[in-house]
Amino acid sequence: MASDTGTLVRGRLGRRVGSRAGRRGGLTALAVVLSLLSLFPILWMISSSFKSRATVTYGKLLPQDFTWDNFTYVFTQVPFGRWLLNSFVMAAVITIAALFLHSMAAYALARLKLPGRDSIFAVIFSTLLITAPVVLIPLFIIVRQLGMLDSYAGLIVPLIFNAFGIFLLRQFYLGIPKELEEAAIVDGCGYWRVYWSIILPLSRPILSALAVFFFLANWNQFAWPLVSTSSADLTVTQVGIASFTSQYGANWNYILAAAVVAVLPMLALFLIFQRQMVESIKTSGLK
Repeated sequence: MASDTGTLVRGRLGRRVGSRAGRRGGLTALAVVLSLLSLFPILWMISSSFKSRATVTYGKLLPQDFTWDNFTYVFTQVPFGRWLLNSFVMAAVITIAALFLHSMAAYALARLKLPGRDSIFAVIFSTLLITAPVVLIPLFIIVRQLGMLDSYAGLIVPLIFNAFGIFLLRQFYLGIPKELEEAAIVDGCGYWRVYWSIILPLSRPILSALAVFFFLANWNQFAWPLVSTSSADLTVTQVGIASFTSQYGANWNYILAAAVVAVLPMLALFLIFQRQMVESIKTSGLK
């Protein structure tokens, strides 16, 4: 009787383990399929950047007539280096300014006892519901009235504000124990010293993640640089790549070669800061 009961229990455990293994295997297979579907456009872009214009749309993944001419054209026939520099300057300056200003605003909204603090934060947060095309024309009119069109200032300043950064940093600061700040204030520190010496060092993971987010978002800017600049010296990468399209068709071989080069800085940035990004996702406060 006891042996029959043991056999029954082992059978049930075996079926449960088999069922869990089957579900895990199915989820793994699904993840592999989704990963391949996500990677296929990138692999196709890289492969097609080495094809000639006549074969780029043939539908074959591997190039039949491997050529470096597309990259040669991109770096010799158009000022692609200047485009990359403009994109880098714009993205870097916006990222640095946004992190500094957003962190101060978020700290004030999280810790300082300001009149109407919650209402101010609600108004800032509500701007996330407004899409960029809605404010494109009003923003263009304001920048034109300020005389900032076709300049680095007009390209950079309007893109510094981002409610998402203020929201994320505020939520992070709310998780920092108030005892740390109270101890610093007792020792004679003012709000600025508390912010600079305590809050910012504790914010490195979330600031690193936001730095990657801001840099990538502004590296890929197209609509605002297209509207706010007309000088060839201020052309950014995305607008420059779009110039390979004419009324007679698109030079997809040049577009894809330029796109591959434009992706490399973003890929390098992600690989360098991926650990900080994971930490910022896991960190919800300090214990």
